[in-house]
Amino acid sequence: MLKLNKDKPKVINIGLEKFAYDLKTQGVEVVNLFWKPPLPVENNYHQKINSLYENIIAPANKKALEIINSGKAILTGMDIALSVIPGMHKDLILHSGPPISWERMCGPMRGAIIGALIYEGRTKNAEEAEKLAASGKIEFAPCHEHNCTGPMAGIISPSMPVFIIKNESYGNFTYATQNEGLGKVLRYGAYGEEVINRLKWMEKVLYPVLKRAIEYSGKINIQGLIAQALNMGDEVHNRNRAGTSLFIRQIAPAIIKTMTNPKDSAAVLDFINGNDHFFLNLSMPASKAILDPARNITGSSIVIAMARNGTDFGIQVSGTGNKWFTGPAPVPDALYFPGFSKEDANPDIGDSSITETGGLGGFALAAAPAIVQFVGGTAQEAMSYTLSMYNICYGESSLYQIPVLDFRGTPLGIDVVKVIQNNIAPVIDTGVAHKKPGVGQVGAGVVKAPFEPFIMAYKTLADNL
Repeated sequence: MLKLNKDKPKVINIGLEKFAYDLKTQGVEVVNLFWKPPLPVENNYHQKINSLYENIIAPANKKALEIINSGKAILTGMDIALSVIPGMHKDLILHSGPPISWERMCGPMRGAIIGALIYEGRTKNAEEAEKLAASGKIEFAPCHEHNCTGPMAGIISPSMPVFIIKNESYGNFTYATQNEGLGKVLRYGAYGEEVINRLKWMEKVLYPVLKRAIEYSGKINIQGLIAQALNMGDEVHNRNRAGTSLFIRQIAPAIIKTMTNPKDSAAVLDFINGNDHFFLNLSMPASKAILDPARNITGSSIVIAMARNGTDFGIQVSGTGNKWFTGPAPVPDALYFPGFSKEDANPDIGDSSITETGGLGGFALAAAPAIVQFVGGTAQEAMSYTLSMYNICYGESSLYQIPVLDFRGTPLGIDVVKVIQNNIAPVIDTGVAHKKPGVGQVGAGVVKAPFEPFIMAYKTLADNL
């Protein structure tokens, strides 16, 4: 007591920041330790997991993280979806998120499917397309179950050109379509004439030019471009300006050298240059390519996929096979375009959260302070989001680094156990689609994953072990 009276106390405050603030106003040196009680899961599950973590779960997670960190995602070429995507057939349309039926699909996903059926020449108008989609003659399946990823509605139909990504370390392949840009586009549920015309141009002009250029280049190290983009202010989900710039810098000489029609080549370069999000459709399949080899590791609590279909939010976990755990998709907190508000927003949608799963996007917001101009919030909040994600990840990326954090690796390996026991939800920065089909994008923002899928996965992992 005499020592306390003589020296000023130094306090560690656990939990409520208000207590720390009160002490600071009195001149007391205080450090606030962020802490929340675990999520309310039956105690026997906490006991099971805690008894297994050190000897079974942690070693499995270490193995999963080593596999993810040792991946090498390379762009090797392009082809038509029907020719290369496993299981693709003329009556199959792939979509984002976990499995869902036509009856439960949200407005923008229905709109994108309507557009895809018109694009494929299966119907002439929206009314015919809607009838065909509801008839049972068209099969719907998640992109993730066919080695693909799709932003927003994530629609991939048989005739669409796709990028081919190979994980050179493990030999697996992933696929994704070409990015259309922002606004009134298919992936946001729009299906007007301008949308279809753009998709046809992308098939007839953009695809052949890029295919020749990629073949000429041999292969392009997408992860290397991602690492550079993080150092240049991207988080490689909602901000892809640096990534797109790096890609066009690498592909432009090959486009010129393989040119057969100067007008087409110029149009392709103009299109990519005017579409800051073009690189997103490369970073997504690259993220999936490095995550997929870490599936099916017995005991691992590492999340291998997070995906949303505009109705459900789903996750897949390494140690529970290919099972989906789902909960209701939340509506993002967003910066809305003029004339729109949260009332217009559809719940969160898209496979693009695979970037967060791979240590990018919302997990790398500290690398991209300018992103707040697009999604809202402050630069300090962007930093806080990244720092909080370290609390739910098993480790860090050995390749993706954040300059402002002294080049610390991005948070990597979302651990279901840490999500539950630290009571922290993964953060995702995302685009926002209008809830009605045919409208398109209405904003961009940040959303937190629902806890329900993580609780289900936590319990299943405990029961399985």
